[in-house]
Amino acid sequence: METPAFLATVFVWSLLLSLTGYSLYMGFGPPSQDLRDPFEEHED
Repeated sequence: METPAFLATVFVWSLLLSLTGYSLYMGFGPPSQDLRDPFEEHED
């Protein structure tokens, strides 16, 4: 079970999960209060 393909798969999945978690945190967590909405700024 310690083949290079298995380790590469585990690495890719952990990278994908960590990026997804970070994106969700930035989009919906406390840092999202600092985000700006460019569509809302240019509404006439």
